[in-house]
Amino acid sequence: MIRQKDYKFWFCTGSQDLYGEATLKEVAEHSQKMVDAFNASGAFAYEIVLKPTMITNEVIRKTFNEANDDDTCAGVITWMHTFSPAKSWIIGLQELRKPLLHLHTQFNEEIPYEAIDMDFMNTNQSAHGGREYGHVFSRLHKFRKVIVGYWADKGVQEEIAGWMRTAIGVNESSHIRVMRIADNMRNVAVTEGDKVEAQIKFGWEIDAYPVNEIEQAVAAVSAADTNALVEEYYDKYEILLEGRDEKEFRDHVAVQAQIELGFERFLEEKNYQAIVTHFGDLGALKQLPGLAIQRLMEKGYGFGGEGDWKTAAMVRLMKLMTEGKKDAKGTSFMEDYTYNFVPGKEGILQSHMLEVCPSVADGPIAIKEKFLSMGDREDPARLVFTSKTGPGVATSLIDLGNRFRLIINDVDCKKLDQEMPNLPVASAFWTPQPNLKVGAEAWILAGGAHHTAFSYDLTSEQMGDWAEYMGIEAVYIDKDTNIRDFKNTLRWNEIAYK
Repeated sequence: MIRQKDYKFWFCTGSQDLYGEATLKEVAEHSQKMVDAFNASGAFAYEIVLKPTMITNEVIRKTFNEANDDDTCAGVITWMHTFSPAKSWIIGLQELRKPLLHLHTQFNEEIPYEAIDMDFMNTNQSAHGGREYGHVFSRLHKFRKVIVGYWADKGVQEEIAGWMRTAIGVNESSHIRVMRIADNMRNVAVTEGDKVEAQIKFGWEIDAYPVNEIEQAVAAVSAADTNALVEEYYDKYEILLEGRDEKEFRDHVAVQAQIELGFERFLEEKNYQAIVTHFGDLGALKQLPGLAIQRLMEKGYGFGGEGDWKTAAMVRLMKLMTEGKKDAKGTSFMEDYTYNFVPGKEGILQSHMLEVCPSVADGPIAIKEKFLSMGDREDPARLVFTSKTGPGVATSLIDLGNRFRLIINDVDCKKLDQEMPNLPVASAFWTPQPNLKVGAEAWILAGGAHHTAFSYDLTSEQMGDWAEYMGIEAVYIDKDTNIRDFKNTLRWNEIAYK
């Protein structure tokens, strides 16, 4: 279901005509070699397209407005090869609406000690030109990503590739539409928020539909289509009857199959990419959507429980940012449930009533049916599994009344020492950095939600850059966090964002 455009990134080199045509020819040759090497490196998921050397106000402005109008241009990479008088860039930068990366590099890795002369030094002066260019950006108070280092270095290329995924998130944010089935869980604060401001800041459309409309879409799914999907489930997943009647079990699984097909068709018809449900308003649905929602998330839809539209949009956004990533480990909606305070084994059990995306699963996935008091419906079918180990990032977007804040926590996912045979849900277990005590306290001080949009495949830097492009506050909880400094950060942010 994830559908990205054939995104490309434009490479724009800054120079000037003080040194004549021969110098400009050399600048163009260097730029072409760099772009060709980038595209041949295999380091980038997206093509880099070279644009003519930028030497005048008119060319810069025209190029950047063409970038604005090109739906396939996801962002602009700029490099100041020589000294480029930065006043020439002002109008173009003011009008540019695409994410921009300032690559502060130079064509040669090493100073040519024996051969260097004034001609070489005048031509190859990125150290000069980049500072002039950077000054104007700071004067304009516009966010840009700055990456410093030799362009052919693997680490630098990995940084550029990471920024590309942030740029995709910036572009795709304005295309996210969230369908709310019913409303937020009653009396819950953190899942609420200003939907108008969210559309202003992020471009998200958040619309409500009565549950009876989506019920009709579910009821319209044919028995043949439902049974075909049930067969797919039985082929793909382990079936855990655990003493239940086989026919009853299959009938309950069929309910989820019908919900999956009905929901997906309704979402496609109405052009929505994320959905929220609420167990308190299920109408005539026979079960709380569980397996159905898990499968929709795996296809790329965002989801938030109990009406949490902010998390649903963030899950969708983070899935888009990780699309096509080699060896991706998964992205999902998660919820903090219970702590393990045993010394040396501290962490938080993550799960939800039913809805954890199977993209994060480690090992076999099974279907279970168990009683669920929430929703007051028949026993819902759900996918059960444990999640992968390794580093990840958990995010929470909250509305503070006068601004949005994105809380970003580096976490370490681990395996539990023991199995949980009586817990019939998918789960993960992680320790927040720097440790459970500090991480949990910092999260609470920042106002973080109990729901998170979680990914193994993104970094705190990428999510923080996305927040900066969106013009919102970002706070980081990581290995370097201490509570005294964290409190001061929150105080300074309170002043800065008033």
